[in-house]
Amino acid sequence: MSRARELARSAAEAAEVRAHLGHPDVVALGIERVRRQVDWMCWSGIVLGLAFTMTNVQQFAAGSAAVWSLRWVAAWALDPTVSLVLLAILRAEQVTARYRVATGGWVRRAKWFTLAATYVMNTWESFVARDVAAVVLHSVPPLVVFVAAEAITDLRDKLTEAVFAASGREQVVNAPVVQEEVPRSRKLFADYLADARAVWSPGVEVTPAWVREVSGCSRGLSSRLARVLAEEVSGDER
Repeated sequence: MSRARELARSAAEAAEVRAHLGHPDVVALGIERVRRQVDWMCWSGIVLGLAFTMTNVQQFAAGSAAVWSLRWVAAWALDPTVSLVLLAILRAEQVTARYRVATGGWVRRAKWFTLAATYVMNTWESFVARDVAAVVLHSVPPLVVFVAAEAITDLRDKLTEAVFAASGREQVVNAPVVQEEVPRSRKLFADYLADARAVWSPGVEVTPAWVREVSGCSRGLSSRLARVLAEEVSGDER
């Protein structure tokens, strides 16, 4: 009997632990910890990658200028000029992705332009010299920064969706995911699709950006919604 009581007590404790682990706030807190780890690792990789490119960009800008000449010193300002703009964009997207706010097209263009400029300045001399090994060496850090800059935004968006998928609640606008929210029914894919379908009219191009604007869905969901709605309206037009 003592063994049975011990097992019953262990079972009750295990059930209580599972109940707490499944609580929406505990789930949200766990995902927030993962989000911080992802942010820290991605930011570390981006900063190290940009630091690696700084010397190459300086050499590209300085050219044959003498060391410590005005041109040689001024060349050190070129890479930080580009990198600071890129870091500012990524920092802003860190906030907008957390609250699932879509950014405009100019934001993505500016991000791609700064990344492309960094890549060109790092690899130009290697391409001119036709040094394949140098091209590979100087291509890897800018490309890693480019991929990380694109991936980190979607990762944050998906982590936010994971919180609400686990808790079964929809995000309250302008409220952090770990704060108390007003319980409400979760908005499903069909609901977003119905909202976009109701707004669409002939002549309107169905794009992920348009779907996000009219339905308020996340960036990760907008591509699928746009594809489904585009197939529907194209079938109706035929």
